[in-house]
Amino acid sequence: MNFRKISFVLVLLLSFGAKASMILVPMDETSQKNHLKAYGITYWVLSKNYKANWLLNYRGGSFLLPDASEIRKECQIRGVSFEVLSDGQANSILDEISSPSQNMENVLLEKAPKVAVYTPPGKQPWDDAVTLVLTYAEIPFTPIYDEEVLTDGLLLYDWLHLHHEDFTGQYGKFFGAYRNAPWYIEQKQEAEKLAAKLGYSKVSQEKLAVAKKIRDFVIGGGFMFAMCSATDSFDIALSAEGVDICEPMFDGDPSEANYQSRIDYNSTFAFKDFVLERNPVVYEFSDIDTTTKRNILPDNDYFTLMEYSAKWDPIPSMLCQNHTQLVKGFMGQTTAFAGDLVKSNILVMGECKQNGEARYIHGTKGKGMFTFFGGHDPEDYQHRVGDAPTVLDLHPNSPGYRLILNNVLFPAAKKKKLKT
Repeated sequence: MNFRKISFVLVLLLSFGAKASMILVPMDETSQKNHLKAYGITYWVLSKNYKANWLLNYRGGSFLLPDASEIRKECQIRGVSFEVLSDGQANSILDEISSPSQNMENVLLEKAPKVAVYTPPGKQPWDDAVTLVLTYAEIPFTPIYDEEVLTDGLLLYDWLHLHHEDFTGQYGKFFGAYRNAPWYIEQKQEAEKLAAKLGYSKVSQEKLAVAKKIRDFVIGGGFMFAMCSATDSFDIALSAEGVDICEPMFDGDPSEANYQSRIDYNSTFAFKDFVLERNPVVYEFSDIDTTTKRNILPDNDYFTLMEYSAKWDPIPSMLCQNHTQLVKGFMGQTTAFAGDLVKSNILVMGECKQNGEARYIHGTKGKGMFTFFGGHDPEDYQHRVGDAPTVLDLHPNSPGYRLILNNVLFPAAKKKKLKT
């Protein structure tokens, strides 16, 4: 090859390299091999001090990343599908998204949020879907519990997930079925020991103090996400401040005779007018949960995600990004929320109209925001105590798990997009 031919080839290569300036991580149904790890890639990019763009409603909520060799390599290592775009291709996509006729929006992601998971230490007889998917997506998080929360440890974090906790001090209402199980006895003893160590005479009092700290974290500008029983038990605990709703097997003395009349619905985040379950052997906190009232077969159990204006309502649009609007339902101690018990100022982002259920809801409290997601594990329809953990390698494109990860990336958005 002579000098002229070599020079021509080099010019072509350099020209191609100059045009290939962006990486598109598609999030539609057919193009992405691993939706869940794609979120991890985007988080990793932010942690390396790059910026990223979340293309709302474009091919399932795709991500536009800078073109760097280390980003390409990381996508290849993690098995995440990506497309290299020229400047012209990237600009064409952004022009399409900016058109007033398109229900799309380009949201700048600026900084990887610091993530905390409120979860008890030690082995649990069940699994937490958020911890599972964060680990699978390789998004770092810090486990914290009551001591950290009560000493203002939440100030170090942007985003908090509540494990399937019982903030009412009734030990998950597992008494009826598991009162003699070694794990139940051990957890009750550990909870009582921790409460005493922290200066409380009852677990219910200590859990209320934790719930109030979490409330203040949100009011101060934090983002909170909760699933399953952490949702309704959190609101119930706040509503019952100063009221004994626990029976003797939980706290050693009787509950107040007319405690229902003293419930303060103004103190809750999301729910109103609920009636508490007084029977200590019934595996239920209140009528917020619809588990025992559902009339639907597992094969027909789906809920629908709402569609929002990406340009005018970017917050719910971000939280609902998916490659499908129809998501398979799944159960939990708190499976879903009775629609008529959700406050009017709360956005219902996912619902099953057949059962009058709200499955996925979002609201604002002070300067912060929260999302509640009913059910235990999006890929295990009826996860029971002691069942094996879900293997997410078998569900890399799970729509239900995508909703969790939408919430994880949500606080990374440019702050003007998060104003309500």
